[in-house]
Order: sequence, then C-alpha cells, then structure tokens
Amino acid sequence: MPDRLILHPDAVARLMPLHLWLTPDGMIRQVGPTLQKLRPGIEMPGGEFDDLFDLRRPRDAGPIWRLGDGATMRVQLAFRGTSGTALKGLAIGLGKGRGVLINLSFGISVVDAVAQFGLTLGDFAATDLAVEMLYLVEAKTAVEAETRRLTQRLQLARIAAEEQAYTDTLTGLKNRRALQPVMARLLEQPAAFGVMHVDLDYFKEVNDTHGHAAGDHVLQQAAQILQQETRASDTVIRLGGDEFVLLLDGPMTMARMRAIAQRIIERLQEPIPFEGNLCRISASIGAALSSDYDHPEPEQLLHDADMALYASKRAGRARLSMANGQEQATAGWGTLG
Repeated sequence: MPDRLILHPDAVARLMPLHLWLTPDGMIRQVGPTLQKLRPGIEMPGGEFDDLFDLRRPRDAGPIWRLGDGATMRVQLAFRGTSGTALKGLAIGLGKGRGVLINLSFGISVVDAVAQFGLTLGDFAATDLAVEMLYLVEAKTAVEAETRRLTQRLQLARIAAEEQAYTDTLTGLKNRRALQPVMARLLEQPAAFGVMHVDLDYFKEVNDTHGHAAGDHVLQQAAQILQQETRASDTVIRLGGDEFVLLLDGPMTMARMRAIAQRIIERLQEPIPFEGNLCRISASIGAALSSDYDHPEPEQLLHDADMALYASKRAGRARLSMANGQEQATAGWGTLG
C-alpha cells in the first residue's frame, strides 16, 4: 500500500486559508479562516454548499462534491445572492467518502478584496503570489501618491512664480507682464470693456522735493486708491514709474468710465502725508472703450488711451480724455497750480 500524506485540519487551514472542504453529500465540513472572514455573520461549516455558493464555472458540471478520487476540476465560485468578488480555484476528489477539497484564491480581484474585507498579509498563504501583487500595488500606490504630492507642489511653485513674475514689488499691483494676458482675456468676452491710462501729475516734484522714499510712499498710496476705486474683477497694472493702466471688466460704458475717473482724480488730488510733509499730486487719464471699435485690438486700444492721456496733459492735467478711434474729447475737473 503506497504511503499517504495525512494533514491535520489546522495545517490545511494554514496552507490553504481560502480552502473549502465538502462532504460527499454537499455539506460544508470545513472552511479556511480567510474564507470564513469574508462572511463574518455566517457560520459556514455545517451548511449546504448550494445554500451559500454559486458554481459559476463550469456551469454544467453537476454536483461538485461528487468528484471521483483524485479527479480535479477548475472552478469559479461566488457567494450566493451577491455580485461581489468571485473566487477561482481547483477542486480535487479525496475519495473513500472523504468528499472534495477546493483550494480557492481571489485572482486579479485580490486588490478589491483586500480593501473590501480588510484583509492583511496573515490572511494569505505564504506561497500565494497575490502577496507579491499586493506589495507591487502598495508600492505603486505610494509612488502615485508621492507623484501627486510632487505635482501639486510643482504646480503651487509654478503659480507662485508666475504670480511673482506678474507682480510689481513696490505696490503689489500687476506689472507690465500681466498686460497682454489680461487684455487677451477681455477680448475673448462679448461685453465691452474699458482701458484707462493713468499718469501721476507732479510726481517728479515729489521726488525732487521730498526724496525717493516719499515718492515710493506716494506710489503705494496711489496704488491703493486705484484699487479702491475699481472692482475686484478689474485689473490695475503699474507700467513703471508713475504710470498705471486700468483694465475695466465688462460690461463697461463711457458714462461709467467717466464716473470712475472722476473719483480717482478727486481722491488723488488730496494731499498725501509723509514724515510731516504733504505730498501733492494729481492724475491725468486717457481712456478707450472697446465697443467704439469694430475690431478692437490690444495695441490700438492702448495706443489710443495713451494719446488721450497726452490730450489730458495738454488740456491742463487732472482730467480725463476719452478716445474715440483717433479723436479725443476732453473733460476735466480742475488742475493743480
């Protein structure tokens, strides 16, 4: 009589934590601890195979527990009444009334099973290649998470660098680099928008009389006033020196532009204190409205607003000149002597 290998049920459970042992009449005699973990509220040993499992493949094999001694069959099982994880394995007939032993595994659905049932390394056989797959998935997940964090940091750094590149360090306003992108955005929208070119009158006298620190202070105060008298959707840009451009988001009209300009001129005529001295400036403004053009172009709008600004200067300063194509109409609110 040939030697036979006899294993204790505990040894079988350790070697095959997903095994299923059926009696010759289709009752469940023993299940592996991991298989039982998948159905914590059901005591599977003692139950009938057909009550708990569906044999999905092979479909026409007949009762699986009737496999002959040493016969094998590849199977796919699923818990009855669920559409969840399918189990794949090999069934082998034990012969002599001992029933059938089925060794199961999750196959490629192991990752989902681990997440769904809270499985750990101890729930798998030491030789199960699924463990290697889990290590790979864990490593891949860690790499992807680190990649996302790195990408986010790079994006934040890029945004910060772009913001810094578009920001005037003295006033905190947008600088000349921001002019073209903002103009391009405004031109894409159907609503009319306005362009104002603002120049501070008598700013050179402030620098010559009170020094460059006073001039910097005046520029900072002027920047605050320009921001206060415009909306959050508008953009205030310092071109350099004492020149500013205001891009007024649409819908914008000539009447609204005149009202904004009047408030700016009136406020900038108020003396600005600095270290016991009063710094006096005013503002000359040239403006253009995009709806005055059949096909508004950034260069044309800026050029006409600039020409209108010089018209304000020639007309006595502290006033607004509106551009209409190549023509300027001047309206002022007083000058400083």
